[in-house]
Amino acid sequence: METAMRRITRRGLAAVAAGAALPRFAIAQADQRPGITIAVQKISISNTLESLREVSNVGQRTMSLFTESLMEVDWTFGLGTVPRVAEAWRQIDGKTLEVTLRQGVKLHNGDTLSAEDVAFSFGPTRMWSGQSADRAGLFASNTTGAGKLPPPEVPVAARATLPGFDRVEIVDARTVRFHNRTPEPVLAQRLTRNTAAVISRRAYEEAASWQDFARQPVATGPYRVAAFKPDTMLLLEAHDEYWGGRPPLKTIRLVEVPEMISRVNGLLAGDFDFACDLAPDQIPIVERSPRHQVLGGLIANIRLNVFDKTHPALANPLVRRAMTHGMDRQAIIDGLWAGRTVVPKGLQWPFYGEMMVEDWAAPAYDPALARDLLKQAGYKGEEIPYPTLNNYYTNQTPTAQVLLEGWRNIGLNVVLSMKENWSQVLPKGPHRGVIDNSNSAWFADPVAAMAAYAPGGQTWEAGQWQNPEAAAILTFMQSELDQGKRKAAFRRWLQIVEREDPCYGVLHQNATFTALRRDYKWKAAASFAMDFRARNWS
Repeated sequence: METAMRRITRRGLAAVAAGAALPRFAIAQADQRPGITIAVQKISISNTLESLREVSNVGQRTMSLFTESLMEVDWTFGLGTVPRVAEAWRQIDGKTLEVTLRQGVKLHNGDTLSAEDVAFSFGPTRMWSGQSADRAGLFASNTTGAGKLPPPEVPVAARATLPGFDRVEIVDARTVRFHNRTPEPVLAQRLTRNTAAVISRRAYEEAASWQDFARQPVATGPYRVAAFKPDTMLLLEAHDEYWGGRPPLKTIRLVEVPEMISRVNGLLAGDFDFACDLAPDQIPIVERSPRHQVLGGLIANIRLNVFDKTHPALANPLVRRAMTHGMDRQAIIDGLWAGRTVVPKGLQWPFYGEMMVEDWAAPAYDPALARDLLKQAGYKGEEIPYPTLNNYYTNQTPTAQVLLEGWRNIGLNVVLSMKENWSQVLPKGPHRGVIDNSNSAWFADPVAAMAAYAPGGQTWEAGQWQNPEAAAILTFMQSELDQGKRKAAFRRWLQIVEREDPCYGVLHQNATFTALRRDYKWKAAASFAMDFRARNWS
């Protein structure tokens, strides 16, 4: 709301910044650097800053500022897998990856990152609810997140990140080996994910509770957490001992401004330096200002709708198939995105390279076929609920309205209901039929996105959709080293989840547009992540 937006300004946050103590030498060094304020629709949907708990689009943006993985997908410059905290790595065999750490990497608390910190980051206490990786149940041991053990969502995210993981072996002070129980063709790529971030063992053990650490994690990124007020703001300050060079910004403030127009107005008024997640119809408004610009474009994320096949009206796969053929994707792209995005070839991206199934396509918009499928299914007009949010995804409400019109045109009784937050959307119940969602390619291989639809993945664990053959294909692809066999298996998986037993209906490749001051020399990434290291700022 506009009133709320006015309250969250630089002046309103000055007291917080003043209370964030810096060492004297850091203050002296940082005085000449600017501080920036970024308006976002949401900072964290879990109200934590633990990367294993905040597995979300907004989390990818936030975590990239203060946490680091051993390697990274270079979202800003080329999409390759490049070193980060790791200096080098080599695959010893199908089950073993050896990683060499950079020398002298400093954590936010001043400690030097050690092999012990890395082993702890992937160990039982932090990732597996106190058990070994092979024995940790999906909702093991700690059901509330109380005390020092993580809540049940953490081992779920860990299992999705490293499904075949066994243990980390410390070889020497700067060398560790990741051991898998099964062969793993993309083990190094898995370690690029936010959920594979490395943290301080000492800081975790000294924290009063898991939540205390999760709201002020100690990691190795270019900025460190100074203050966090859930649902309101996050204040980051420069980590001047960052291994990659002194950060170019003194502070970064992220403030929650749910309404897009309020983010734009605040930017133009000078309250914010960046405004994230603009819809295309807001771009001309910003570009009329001589002081501002808009950057961005397609990212490695696809917007889709997930079907709850446990709902009686959606139990028949023919009804779900009809829904996929009743989606006028091009109308969404032309009318809401001004042609700035595309219809993807199913749940895949060109940067999959040789694993891309080039001759695949999303189901065609075909109302006649959709009506025939509904007739075959014996659909009699049963109500299909569609709970949705207003502003989590760009163009979320107007997209739902376009879909609703298309589904009504083919004879589906889909009922839209507006909800305030995800906790009102995701729990099981008769209210859940079709749900807005998106899926990211965390790295350049199909298993990155497929994991959501298998044990340990969000959609599977939420009980929306389960298919044993699809799960078995993912298991096969996660341990098979022959790329030809893996690609054939991926094609079969697409056939199941997008044709035979539809799990979702892809809408469009996602795009993000960020408005900012024109005098800032900064490059947008091909993901939600934002890079404010020295290489990407002047």
